[in-house]
Amino acid sequence: MGQKVNPVGFRLGVYRNWDARWYADKDYTKLLHEDLAMRRLITGRLRNAGLARIETERSANQLTIIIQTAKPGIVIGKQGASVDALRDELERISGKKVRVTIHEIKSPEVDAKLVAESVASQLEKRIAFRRAIKQSIMRTMRAGAKGVKIQVSGRLGGSEMSRREWDRDGRVPLHTLRANIDYGQAEARTTFGRIGVTVWIYKGDFVTATGEPILPGGDGRGREEGGDGAPERGRRTPAARAEGAAARPEPARPAEPRAPAAEPVAAVPAPAPAPAPAAPAAVEPEPEPEPEPEAVAVVEVEDDVGTEDVADEIVDDLPDELADIDISGVDIPDPDAVPSGPEVGPKRAPARRKPAAPRKPGPAKAREAVEPEVEEE
Repeated sequence: MGQKVNPVGFRLGVYRNWDARWYADKDYTKLLHEDLAMRRLITGRLRNAGLARIETERSANQLTIIIQTAKPGIVIGKQGASVDALRDELERISGKKVRVTIHEIKSPEVDAKLVAESVASQLEKRIAFRRAIKQSIMRTMRAGAKGVKIQVSGRLGGSEMSRREWDRDGRVPLHTLRANIDYGQAEARTTFGRIGVTVWIYKGDFVTATGEPILPGGDGRGREEGGDGAPERGRRTPAARAEGAAARPEPARPAEPRAPAAEPVAAVPAPAPAPAPAAPAAVEPEPEPEPEPEAVAVVEVEDDVGTEDVADEIVDDLPDELADIDISGVDIPDPDAVPSGPEVGPKRAPARRKPAAPRKPGPAKAREAVEPEVEEE
């Protein structure tokens, strides 16, 4: 896990100044506790005044306190009564003459300390922490911040297990020293414990002593002249590189060969659509030529041959596929019989039947045809 460093202390002495600007050689411990007591007093008396920062400066016989607040009217009071009472208490603690200076914060939505206190006050009023975070982020971004991150930790929503929740919008480059990141903390005192609120706000980059913004990629101090009067050569910034690229003439490109002009083509009228072909007339299939009948052996049947024997011979003459069908119980009507009864319709012509193809006689029939029986005289 990464080590969390206070963004303000990380930039002290580089781009940010100390909140307590004084030096002590012998009485350092005494002055330090005195400074802490005065800060505690100011914070307690001006809890609802929107305090953002308290700075102290010491001289030989005077103490200067600078208070940055979003509500200077509460600090001053009616006709300056509040600030006078505060000055008297500070002089009693320090034992020196105290000068109080009040600075008003024009945009409290961009101050990390005030944003953290705003979220903490909403949590104390039992407002959902996610809603409070999202609304604060939206107001901060509308005020002109380039990035903001808010984190709350504790028993969120009254849960038994404490946890951390955070949300962010924009970019917050904590590792960039040049980035002007404001950092603030606050605590919400609820019935189920304290909830800590931490806010990071990215306002942009710090500016140089002349007031010019530090360009990305620069050394932060501009170009300094060397001993011989020639300017020191440093890294080129993206803006300088863009200007150099714009001033550099572009190389001439070889002319591309032009394609030959297309010859004019005469317009050819589109051919008329051909009429749809008529449907061919139905052609009757030609009848197949009937095969010539083969010679059939005629066998004389005696008169005393029974009907059952004839039926058996007919069955023997049928093909093998039809021989197995039982036709004993089928009533075959006589085509030559005339129907009788009162309701007789018009007489229909008998259906024309296709002559059956002659069948070759079996070996037994052939033998009978070759050797006919001779009647005895």
